[in-house]
Amino acid sequence: MSQIVAVEQVPTRDHHVSGRELQRREHDERLESLLVELHGSPAGPEHDRVLTAVVTETLPLADSLALRYAGRGIETDDLVQVARAALVAAVRRYRPGAGRGFVAYAVPSVRGELKRHFRDAGWAVRPPRALQELRSELVAAEEALRHRLGRESTAGEVAEAIGRSEVDVRDARATGSAFTPDSLDAPLPGGGRVGDLLTGSADWADDLALSATLREEVRRCTPREQVIIRMRFVEERTQREIGESIGVSQMQVSRLLTQLLDRLRLRLEALPAA
Repeated sequence: MSQIVAVEQVPTRDHHVSGRELQRREHDERLESLLVELHGSPAGPEHDRVLTAVVTETLPLADSLALRYAGRGIETDDLVQVARAALVAAVRRYRPGAGRGFVAYAVPSVRGELKRHFRDAGWAVRPPRALQELRSELVAAEEALRHRLGRESTAGEVAEAIGRSEVDVRDARATGSAFTPDSLDAPLPGGGRVGDLLTGSADWADDLALSATLREEVRRCTPREQVIIRMRFVEERTQREIGESIGVSQMQVSRLLTQLLDRLRLRLEALPAA
């Protein structure tokens, strides 16, 4: 009797697994059918009805992606709103039969919008673009190392994993406080406020003079060099984006920036002391 029971339990478990897979396939087929209908219907009430049905079917996907980014300095409701808007945009752009299915198409689109939202709106104090991009790479590497090592990784381990220096890793980690900085009115253990620690003896007159001198030196650069400076240090574009804008390779942009900054540095060092 025990052997008969054991034999009967195996098909039940296999049936349960295959049933879940069947349910997922049926959902994907139903969704793809709706997308085909949506793409083929003209604007009007019927088109809106199908669009509503598609969005209703796929909203859980957007919400689950948004929740993966929760707790990183932006309100969860805002993340959900961004993800849902990105999902609707993906529904409108999707063309049935053109790829591996809607989910494979939509997930990178929604994630991209969430990352852009963090880059554009998630910083209380916005660090340079290079550090923002490095922090994104850092978060992914730390998560992978956490699963593999079973503990928090050191700066050296992360640096080795992403091929950067420990200094770069520490700088990127420090940008985490730019999402939710401490209040300047927060009390200190020994009395006083956090803001009291920021007082110093900086000579603001020297800083203003240096800033004015630097602006004058930049004006002496060629129009093309001024464009590169503005795009890199004001608009915070990547070297690849600058290269695409002015029609050169990323390596050429890197070389131009190095030469330009070296020349500016030499000009400033050659100026007589005030």
